[in-house]
Amino acid sequence: MRPNKFILSLLGSIILAYFFPTALSSLPLGLITDIGIGFIFFFYGLKMAPAELKEGFLNYPSHILIQATTFLIFPLLTLAFAPLFEEGTGSDLWLALFFLGVLPSTVSSSVVMVAIAKGNLPTAIFNASISGLIGTLATPLLLSVFMDSTAGFDFLNIILKLVYQIVLPLMAGLFLQNYLGVWARRHSSKLSLFDKAVIVLIVFSSFSNSFNSGLFSSVGILDLIKLFGIVVVLFFLVYWLVGYLAKLFNFGLKDSITAKFCGTKKSLVHGSVMVKIIFGSSASVGLFLLPIMLYHILQLLVVAIFAENYRQKWLKAEAAKRT
Repeated sequence: MRPNKFILSLLGSIILAYFFPTALSSLPLGLITDIGIGFIFFFYGLKMAPAELKEGFLNYPSHILIQATTFLIFPLLTLAFAPLFEEGTGSDLWLALFFLGVLPSTVSSSVVMVAIAKGNLPTAIFNASISGLIGTLATPLLLSVFMDSTAGFDFLNIILKLVYQIVLPLMAGLFLQNYLGVWARRHSSKLSLFDKAVIVLIVFSSFSNSFNSGLFSSVGILDLIKLFGIVVVLFFLVYWLVGYLAKLFNFGLKDSITAKFCGTKKSLVHGSVMVKIIFGSSASVGLFLLPIMLYHILQLLVVAIFAENYRQKWLKAEAAKRT
């Protein structure tokens, strides 16, 4: 498998932040990333295909399972790991893990992997798209259960910021889709590079603040190993559980593939955006990004292998039919 350039860029930005935390201090990074976030979701609105969303709309059983996994089952599973942290649900490391658990699903990678595995593509497109909109409300709402205003968590203010930076640009993109939609879909790969550049900049800025404050000096290597181990266990646990439920409810193979791939995914884009909006430029931002970055790398690598295995099975089945 070829190295993923985006993953390498993320790792490179963390290394750069460690050795040169003030490298971009002369730039208004906050303003630049705020504008970049707006454009990410504006372009996302332009690229959404209403016809494909409509085609996947009526597959209710898959929608219920995928969204329940994303915003109910996954967060509940993270609670099971709270006893492994010294301060339980009051631990910053566990809160970072819970933040991963309440994030929405990815869009692009979910759709791409389902397409490779020959799953139900319209259902994947619908769920991946709607998940981000649900997450605008669900993520801060679920996070507020374990955080209060004394920790700087103002639920209503956060919702307003999310609407301002995510929903409004998205709606503007949808409104202008008739005029710019074809252009946006034609240049989708270039716009994706812009998205990734903004995320890399957010990651660099976040980890720069964390390294400057000495936050990671309190996080030992054993804590990082434990965190990574939990992330791995979470992924395979959710993947197995979704597969079991899909079989229990008599899903066909295409819907089962879609449910497992969309239900296990978590969005680094939404995670990077939301952590910046919720926690601003505080030192803890880098810590809250750690689990989602680890999970993002894992989900790309593992699901890519699973998707290719499914594709090979489809190809063998089709070859057997021809003979």
